[in-house]
Amino acid sequence: MKKYEEIYTDIKEKIINGDYTATEQLPFEKDLCESYNTSKMTVKRALDLLVEEGLIIKRRGSGTFVKDLSEKEIVRITQTNQISGLTSFYNNKKVKSNILTFKVVQANEIVQDKLNLKPESFVYDIHRVRIVDDKPVVIEQTYIPIERVPGLEKKHLEGSIYKYITDDLGLTIQSAHRRFTVKKASDEEAGYLAIEHNDPIAVTEQIAYLDTGDSIEYCVTKHRSDSFVAETIITK
Repeated sequence: MKKYEEIYTDIKEKIINGDYTATEQLPFEKDLCESYNTSKMTVKRALDLLVEEGLIIKRRGSGTFVKDLSEKEIVRITQTNQISGLTSFYNNKKVKSNILTFKVVQANEIVQDKLNLKPESFVYDIHRVRIVDDKPVVIEQTYIPIERVPGLEKKHLEGSIYKYITDDLGLTIQSAHRRFTVKKASDEEAGYLAIEHNDPIAVTEQIAYLDTGDSIEYCVTKHRSDSFVAETIITK
């Protein structure tokens, strides 16, 4: 973990645990530099992450303050901003996977571009329907570079791929770029999701990255509209 990530994580935990309370002013950047024995730029990068996450605000000429958030809102924000899979999101429910496709293929031009792969690179091609409490909610089409995630097996697809990546391989998924659109369900999509043809579905296109900067996943997910929620935090 990089130094700015350590600082970011430490301050966030102090906010979550109540060591820093709502509206409280954080130590000045120069004091944080001394506390963490690091540079001003490193501290600034850590604080910028907390601003982006919606936990603190910076007031020009005054300093940095914890936002006036309830405990429930702090938990919601931190859970929303985690890079986690469906299994983690529905951690109190029964999640199953209906595996439609699992094979190794040569990445086509689209996948090469999305994952910034060299020509003739190979990826896992994974197509599955995720079922929550016996209700199909998501269709996933996922491509993962085999050189970055060795040993992926069908048993991992039946549970959480992210759990295998983080727990078994010891990798850290740090960020994701997401794009949201809406479309009408085709006959095939409607059949998988147990909805009507032309019902609205939400489509998420995601590219996930490790803390090394390497891409780890390109995934297109199609969600039932009655099971989809997208939240964001806007800062100026």
